Amino acid sequence: MAFFDLSPEELYNYRPALKEPHDFDEFWQNTLQEARSYPLDASFEAVDSGMVQVETYDLSFRGFGGHPIKGWFLLPTNRSGKLPCIVQYIGYGGGRGFAYDWLPWACAGYATLIMDTRGQGSVWRKGDTGDPEPGDTNPQAPGFMTRGILKRETYYYRRLITDAVRAVEAARSHTAVDPERIIVAGGSQGGGLSIAAAGLDGQIYAALPNVPFLCHYRRAATITDANPYKEIAQFCHTHRDVEEQIFGVLDYFDGVHFAKRAGMPALFSTALMDLICPPSTVFAAYNNWQGSKEIKIYNFNGHEGGESFQLREQLSFVRKLLG
Repeated sequence: MAFFDLSPEELYNYRPALKEPHDFDEFWQNTLQEARSYPLDASFEAVDSGMVQVETYDLSFRGFGGHPIKGWFLLPTNRSGKLPCIVQYIGYGGGRGFAYDWLPWACAGYATLIMDTRGQGSVWRKGDTGDPEPGDTNPQAPGFMTRGILKRETYYYRRLITDAVRAVEAARSHTAVDPERIIVAGGSQGGGLSIAAAGLDGQIYAALPNVPFLCHYRRAATITDANPYKEIAQFCHTHRDVEEQIFGVLDYFDGVHFAKRAGMPALFSTALMDLICPPSTVFAAYNNWQGSKEIKIYNFNGHEGGESFQLREQLSFVRKLLG
């Protein structure tokens, strides 16, 4: 795959004039207020994962609509005092899998919470959380991108982003965690969720969005034929009469708008041959990020991005940030 998007020089200056809904903040304040009307009920049940250097807990908490959301919570066995916590979100189609899939941050000495993704977890890694109240009334293209897309109240990502914020609150509730040092992280969809959580929760310490998805939908749907953005194009292809309605709904869930509200340090990444999350969509969010920021560019990579190279960068970034 050759380069297909803007040049690096253009990317660093790319600030599209996106239309932000006038009631964006009100919509999300009301959504989170509704979610918080249900008790968080965060529970951490110790389980035997076969690991002796890491304590493993089966996590459950209440997300959007009071729905039960699963996850993992890991702690290094050898620790003292309250720990920073890395809250991790998962890429499109994946679930929480097994606890030993998530060792790096715990092995580096941090607490880590992994949020399962409601309704997903059957494509490339198993999950354990359903989506008990879809609320969607429209047909959809295969996948999750157009589930309930004709109304902002019923759109799938309203539920998932709310879950992401509640996961941060669950992390803060654990006695081993320093509530002032929560760092959100994830790749692809997980990266998009980390941007949203950072923009909605004003107390997050830092963010690590890796090749993030869920940013600049209008451009993404027109410059790539790759899923998941293709699901939006496919829906518009069939439902020609509601195109503007669809993108008007998506404006409430665009990472660019969340980035404008995020004032904490961040380490992004992108890859110039990434057809799934084109680099210009990543830079649209990065260039609007309000806190101090860095971005690592992988010139000859696709959606795999930097993989272990990027994890090395993240470990160094967090270590320096925490002193």
